[in-house]
Amino acid sequence: MRCWLQALWALALTVILPSLANAQPSASADAQGRRSGFADMAPATQAMQRDDRQNPAMLWVADGEALWASKVGGADKSCADCHGAINTQRGVATQYPRFDAPSEKPVTLSERINLCRQRHQQAPTLPAQDKRLLALEAVVAHQSRGMSIRPDHDPRLQPFRQHGETLFRQRFGQLDLSCAQCHEQQAGRLLGGTVIPQAHPTGYPLYRLEWQGMGTLQRRLRNCMSGVRAAPFAFGSPELVALELYLAQRAAGMPLEVPAVRP
Repeated sequence: MRCWLQALWALALTVILPSLANAQPSASADAQGRRSGFADMAPATQAMQRDDRQNPAMLWVADGEALWASKVGGADKSCADCHGAINTQRGVATQYPRFDAPSEKPVTLSERINLCRQRHQQAPTLPAQDKRLLALEAVVAHQSRGMSIRPDHDPRLQPFRQHGETLFRQRFGQLDLSCAQCHEQQAGRLLGGTVIPQAHPTGYPLYRLEWQGMGTLQRRLRNCMSGVRAAPFAFGSPELVALELYLAQRAAGMPLEVPAVRP
């Protein structure tokens, strides 16, 4: 079995290594050498993200604005009834995942929206990747576009963040690969003609051309796990939340691009 896994790893390297000479460093790296996946996209895709009239993700933002003002649940309340106009959410998305005291664990922005539905609107939670949940998350995060990611410094988050880093560096699946092996050791190089990004979560939820729709960071993480032939963690699992928490820390100080577009 070990020899078979080593052969698969060798095969993966034969896909990555031949194209290394063609990779070009990004001119958009910050002082720490970090860059958004935006920097490695084709100019046409960059233009799509820059122009709100072309950015397909803005359709979800518009839906989110309507949902923000819609009364739901047994309490017959809207988000606006508690929080006010949507522009009051500027800066909120930069701090997620955050620690939730009642549940004694970190929660993502989409989980916070569902917790508000349960606790304050007396409404059922929305399923992961539900268009309404994506729209609400997109419109809240859009208010912070251009602001720096500012991870929650609550000390109770530290063990969860450490767990996320452990998972980031842990090998998974039949290909026996970790997130770090691709997105740190091979970042900026080519895999199948596509630049391997540094995996900074600066644009989620985002519109992915491959998906022809919006998706969360957890959806992307699950895609990566499937790519290394591993069983993906369930949406909302402690593992995926811990990974989000660590990735947010890793991207601290980088500007949010929500809603971003990716290939």
